[in-house]
Amino acid sequence: MFRTLIKAGELAARAQPTLVVDCRFSLADTEAGARAFAEGHVPGAVYAHLDRDLSGPGEGLGRHPLPQPAAFAATLARWGWRPGLQVVAYDDAGGAMAARLWWLLKLVGHEAVAVLDGGWQAWREAGLPVETTAQVPQPVPLHTLSFDAGRIVYVDELQHLLGQSGTLLLDARAAARFRGESEPVDAVAGHIPGARNRPLGENLDQDGHFKAPERLRQEFDAALQGRAPGSVLHMCGSGVTACHNLLAMEHAGLHGARVFAPSWSGWISDPSRPVERGAAA
Repeated sequence: MFRTLIKAGELAARAQPTLVVDCRFSLADTEAGARAFAEGHVPGAVYAHLDRDLSGPGEGLGRHPLPQPAAFAATLARWGWRPGLQVVAYDDAGGAMAARLWWLLKLVGHEAVAVLDGGWQAWREAGLPVETTAQVPQPVPLHTLSFDAGRIVYVDELQHLLGQSGTLLLDARAAARFRGESEPVDAVAGHIPGARNRPLGENLDQDGHFKAPERLRQEFDAALQGRAPGSVLHMCGSGVTACHNLLAMEHAGLHGARVFAPSWSGWISDPSRPVERGAAA
């Protein structure tokens, strides 16, 4: 069972049934991922659209609220998912989008899910087969699913926890967005007071693969400064790329961190909430 990451060669060599999900997506062009999938994808893969499959409605909950459990269950059934089936998610953004599906499956108690390390680029660089025809999965029963609420943080709990010295809020956005120098997506620039910046790119080596678990552990331990991993709350712009930092911690053996699901876009939906700019103190 692969629970965090899987190499391209490991995926290609698997003889056991595996659900491969292509999560390529661009905020600048929301149909670019679907077009890329049609042009070529890992053989047997299905496509997950971030807006339609991995998000749902939710006023004030950010740009990408969690899907309703019933809707997510229907999506999984359409893909041919079943409990216990190994799932592998990939994208072309270092795992930034694939980690969202990884987290959603963890929330419903599915442990056999991993992100393809190096993503689509690693698959292509290895010279592995590419398919252009979309497969139609076999119909499967619809399972009743529920999200583990204890692993999700919303605004009320965040505001309570931020008043406690043991809490560490890590923001996965790029440094310029965190500092409020640039904001290409959301209406307000800056960050939540008390947050610290851990851009998701810091989880990767120059080749676009995740750093070794030992290296990641050292870096997160330095940020934790003696705190328990369970004290960490991850956030980003909309609750998507925050999952990348969560995945990195899990891969490093640091378990128990959670995600502030509404993230920055949800926080600023109420103009009365405080905003901080510049580097963290």
